[in-house]
Amino acid sequence: MADKKTDSGSDSENSEEPVVGNVNKFAVVPPGYSGRPKKGHLIFDACFESGNLGRVDYITEYEYDLFIRPDTCNPKFRVWFNFTVENVKTDQRVIFNIVNFSKTKSLYRDGMTPLVKSTSRPKWVRVPAKHVYYYRCPDHRKNYVMSFAFCFDRETDVYQFAYCYPYSYTRLQNYLDNIEKRNLDYLSRELLCLSVQQRRLDLLTITSPENSDTDDKQKIVFITARVHPGETPASYVCQGIIDFLISSHPIAKILRDHLVFKIVPMLNPDGVYLGNYRCSLMGFDLNRHWQEPSPWAHPTLYAVKTILLDMDRSEKVDLDFYIDIHAHSTLMNGFMYGNVYEDMGRYERQAVFPKLLGQNAEDFSLGNTSFNRDSVKAGTGRRTLGGCLDENSHCYTLEVSFYSYMTNSSNTSLPYTEEAYMKLGRNLARTFLDYYKLTGFISAKPSSSLVPKPGRHSARERYKERAASEPLRYPEDRYARDERLSRSMYERQGLYSTSTNTYETSPYRFSKKT
Repeated sequence: MADKKTDSGSDSENSEEPVVGNVNKFAVVPPGYSGRPKKGHLIFDACFESGNLGRVDYITEYEYDLFIRPDTCNPKFRVWFNFTVENVKTDQRVIFNIVNFSKTKSLYRDGMTPLVKSTSRPKWVRVPAKHVYYYRCPDHRKNYVMSFAFCFDRETDVYQFAYCYPYSYTRLQNYLDNIEKRNLDYLSRELLCLSVQQRRLDLLTITSPENSDTDDKQKIVFITARVHPGETPASYVCQGIIDFLISSHPIAKILRDHLVFKIVPMLNPDGVYLGNYRCSLMGFDLNRHWQEPSPWAHPTLYAVKTILLDMDRSEKVDLDFYIDIHAHSTLMNGFMYGNVYEDMGRYERQAVFPKLLGQNAEDFSLGNTSFNRDSVKAGTGRRTLGGCLDENSHCYTLEVSFYSYMTNSSNTSLPYTEEAYMKLGRNLARTFLDYYKLTGFISAKPSSSLVPKPGRHSARERYKERAASEPLRYPEDRYARDERLSRSMYERQGLYSTSTNTYETSPYRFSKKT
């Protein structure tokens, strides 16, 4: 059992014995028992990729205390768990208590439950909510404990339990290998760098081949995911984006014809492989080190920031978007964080994309979307890059709930599935068409570009011809052009009043923290 001393709470060690390393085929037997484990003496294991379970204490034959292994080199973070149980008896009933969470606020308060699957039933399902309890426990230094009851029903099965749908480094590599084998002329994969433990940091480029052979300025959308390794929904969203962009869908083709997508699907491959929740191998929360990443301690950040700054300085590139995908442990739905800027034109323009996404994705929440300058977020990708990239670059964090979402048409929450996460990714990708139609970069009737007229070889050339046929009536400096574009977008969205020449109240929650 854990130490019974009283403690205030969330970020302290929960026992005198440190939890170091994962359990490895650990048989839990009654006190005083010797010999080989009998059927029903549970065997726990987390020594596999992305596994996490540091310790198991026998309480009774029906109850076990489970301890999450902290992130490597950082004992503060204890949230992610992923382990197997075997050597069970049919109809064996147990209670598992996960006793050392580092966070008190949790979606377990709102009905979230652990996931489970078994060898004969490989589809993840949630433990029924009526069997799950989340409470402050006096036996565990008043820390919050998540207890759930479970009945094993097949002796030959190995059961696996997890905090959320796992998405491992190996799964990503297999996925990338498979799409690379399709030899799509609009997809390329390159190795940006190796992690501290020599794992790949992959960069995907998705665009029509004509865009690689032109001297015209390219519009870049840059997307990253999994800087926090335990935030597995981010990988499903990212895969949904990739799947859509490389598909034969007409919208995907239009986007490839006009834009260049750069995607880094896994920023923290070591942390993912090790089963950490938030940190890298060396215990760094990488999303607080964007300001001055080290090439030896944070090589993946260093490589990505270098290529982003190179693009920003290039005369041949407009870096329009940087979006970093995360998962959120206390809020529902998908939503975005943006930055606060002194330039009101820039401040207002960045609100357009989230509003468009809200029109395309029923699980996206404008109410949770906010723009802030919170000092706690200093060092994040969104904040750092928002301050050093060109003023026309939009930098966002896309968050999605670990658990559920609500729609405008329903008052009940719907648990996310792997497919629902990928659907959000597809809807995010589709939203770029709406955005670039608003700006005028893509025709308002993009279907016409699917059948190019004779002699017009690419969408970019058609755009240049269209632009040339509609010359400006007078010269514009950069500020005037940006202001005209901003007003045009907002007028179309009903956010700009031509009668009063002012911006209307935005439908977003703006946080003015400094």
